[in-house]
Amino acid sequence: MESYRNNFRVFLAFFTPSFGWLLLFFIAPLVIIFLYSFGETVSLTEVETTWTLQNYARLFEPEIVTLFWRSLALAGLSTIVCLVMGYPIALVIATAPAHWKPWLLLIVILPFWTNLLIRTYALLNILGTQGRVNNLLEWLWTQADGFFSLIGLGAYNIMGEDFEPIVFLGRWSGVIIGLVYVHLPFTVLPIYAALERLDRSFLEASLDLGASQWRTFRSVLVPLTMAGIVTAAIITFIPMLGSYLTPALLGRGQVDMIANVIERQFKGANDWPFGAAMSLFLLYVTFIILAIQAFASMRRKGGMSRG
Repeated sequence: MESYRNNFRVFLAFFTPSFGWLLLFFIAPLVIIFLYSFGETVSLTEVETTWTLQNYARLFEPEIVTLFWRSLALAGLSTIVCLVMGYPIALVIATAPAHWKPWLLLIVILPFWTNLLIRTYALLNILGTQGRVNNLLEWLWTQADGFFSLIGLGAYNIMGEDFEPIVFLGRWSGVIIGLVYVHLPFTVLPIYAALERLDRSFLEASLDLGASQWRTFRSVLVPLTMAGIVTAAIITFIPMLGSYLTPALLGRGQVDMIANVIERQFKGANDWPFGAAMSLFLLYVTFIILAIQAFASMRRKGGMSRG
């Protein structure tokens, strides 16, 4: 590739608009939020930067620490579920016939064509106490009760009393289902890319040497695609950690994540400095995760080069 110094004016013509956009709409707002995090609210719409650390000290209050741990736990559990579900899906797509792969990938990315708000409201219809899932479970309950009565076991009350709907909304289970539904494609695609680049002769050699399919999967396939798994985990976990709409609608105010409380600081509580401190703390956590991943990747590549 030709050096930018050879055609500096052309490079500047393409670079300036992009950098200006980044400076105006990314760096400048981030600097403002950074200054707010060291400030105090002096009026309804005015924040004075006093360089106080009080806003960051409030992050260690018990309820805020509990909120952060809950957000980490929800994002972590949802990421694990995405990996467990996403890896088989990616494996099926990678091993499918060539003419089926575009259609299977289309199914995976199809939810992106619909607005997130609409998809979340659809989940409300599915997971509600009168939703599709509970309607199906109630129908199955009724059919099972009728079957036991038909064969003469109804007198023993095997199915118990009337069907009790399962409550998903306002519970961890509902939020996790929503997070997995929204972010599952982010898990499938990196793993699929890693599987596509895989040299399948390693799998054939493992099977030829007498290893079972499970041993081959565990000892050969997973280690060779670990880079894709790590990438999928990171780009799934980080957006989950900052999710707002899914816990707001499916959590019903009972299962808040950090983004929901940040929103309340800026709107309801009118405490912009504390909201800014919470936002930047979330950004710091994201940077730490990315730095750990980059450091681990460098060590892995260094070990491979020495080997």
